[in-house]
Amino acid sequence: MPDLGIRVLFEGSNFLRLLGGMWITIKISLLSAAISVPLGMALGMVMTLKNPVTKAVTRIYLDFIRIMPQLVLLFLIFFGATKAFGVHISGEVSAVIAFVLWGTAEMGDLVRGAIIAIPKHQYESGAAMGLSKLQIYRYIIVPQTLRRLLPLTINLVTRMIKTTSLVVLIGVVEVLKVGQQIIEANRYTAPSAALWIYAAIFFSYFIICYPISKLSGMLENRWR
Repeated sequence: MPDLGIRVLFEGSNFLRLLGGMWITIKISLLSAAISVPLGMALGMVMTLKNPVTKAVTRIYLDFIRIMPQLVLLFLIFFGATKAFGVHISGEVSAVIAFVLWGTAEMGDLVRGAIIAIPKHQYESGAAMGLSKLQIYRYIIVPQTLRRLLPLTINLVTRMIKTTSLVVLIGVVEVLKVGQQIIEANRYTAPSAALWIYAAIFFSYFIICYPISKLSGMLENRWR
């Protein structure tokens, strides 16, 4: 009977190591999301201002970050900053910085789009009712914006979780790196182990991301 290699998953602490690597992935993505969401909301509100200077600066930042591939941004921070400024930045910290920069730009654009999508008559109706500008934003604009943003924000978190797989290329020992180590250690004794290891990693991402995606879809359909 051929050795299918599935036994490698459960030998020693291999399965627990994969779970530990998955925790590193989740930790990086959730920390990045927790920082980038509020920063992105602030950026999005700044982008709606009429000031030409702030509009130009935020547009340059947005275009620069969104055009640059996330992998290049990771390399720029992890390798470039270390060489240029003589500082040591760990892989995990570099990953968080890169994903915060990317997530802030993405979230800022979502916030900007949600705010400008509010019909003009909503502002006018609030003013006609005697509400101040602050009250219009507090009671009319912000609640509608949050309802539009919540599903989009959840989708952004899902994308961030999946994109963290890139951090393996800067030496972070997350789930993909752990999987590669297990495969390499069993290369001769179980050549087919790669199929089962990568399948386990695939299902790990699926189990985490699928419920989040479904939640986003449910909220979007409910509030449509």
